[in-house]
Amino acid sequence: MRIGILLIDGFALMSYSAIVEPMRAANLLKRHALFSIRHIAVYESRVRSSCGAEVKVSTYVGENVDFDMVFVVAAGSPANFQDAQTFSWLQLLARRGVTLAGVSGGPVILVAAGVMDSYRMTVHWEHAELLNETSPDLFVSRTLYLVDRDRITCAGGIAPLDLMHSLITEYYGEDLAQRVSDWFMHTDIRPSGGPQRAGIVARYRTNSAPVVVAIETMENHIADPLSLSQLALVTNISERQLNRLFDQELGQTTMRFYRFIRLGIAQTMLRSSSLSIQEIAFATGFSTATHFSQCFKKRYEKSPGTLRGAGANSTQKS
Repeated sequence: MRIGILLIDGFALMSYSAIVEPMRAANLLKRHALFSIRHIAVYESRVRSSCGAEVKVSTYVGENVDFDMVFVVAAGSPANFQDAQTFSWLQLLARRGVTLAGVSGGPVILVAAGVMDSYRMTVHWEHAELLNETSPDLFVSRTLYLVDRDRITCAGGIAPLDLMHSLITEYYGEDLAQRVSDWFMHTDIRPSGGPQRAGIVARYRTNSAPVVVAIETMENHIADPLSLSQLALVTNISERQLNRLFDQELGQTTMRFYRFIRLGIAQTMLRSSSLSIQEIAFATGFSTATHFSQCFKKRYEKSPGTLRGAGANSTQKS
């Protein structure tokens, strides 16, 4: 298989390794090249990862090279990547029937290129709210990876190990896929529909059923936050009892905790998207940008604009 890996500056090294290493191992175990890999860049001869490690490329966007599959690997702020030549090239590959795969922040770039219409997809949870806000018609799930016809999307991290197990199984059989997974001591293969994050019980260290149900409901209603009475109705207890449980389990009131969740998502969007502060305010359930800014500054001791400015400066320095 002729594989292209398009690396976007600042790409996630772990996600990249979890793609290429299983293919390298498959080639070694079979003692001939099942996968032929080319590294692709937009302009640079070497592409720098998020941790500073660099990968040398052999191919550039727009070159007339035949591929069976092209992975787009990105991280950081993929929504800020706006390169018309890259988008046109991805569209050309799509018309040719090349399978396109996005990993970590890569699915965001595939969406920006206009090649994900009518396809189901997933993306790293950090970028999910951004896509829901900017592209509400997309079919975005929170799974580890998702294969829909000639589109593959993967949440990143170590999830590509699970994806590659599935792809090697499909193309070269279960026996080889298991040998590759054993090579990396990746013995607990997760299904494509597995969750991206630890469960609420593990994340917040609470076994209180009403609290767990309330938090799950909160996470499903970010742009349209529910009232305390609505949360109490969902959990089937009184408002007073729900507040008492949140105070016991998490040390704060129900609605204060809810606001912290929404502000945390807003903080991520400020760092990883080009949406305006007002758009982010609305996306996280605040009625006005002024109210959002007041709540944000109280929570993080700096204004949204200050945080965004600091992020832009650090990006330029890196």
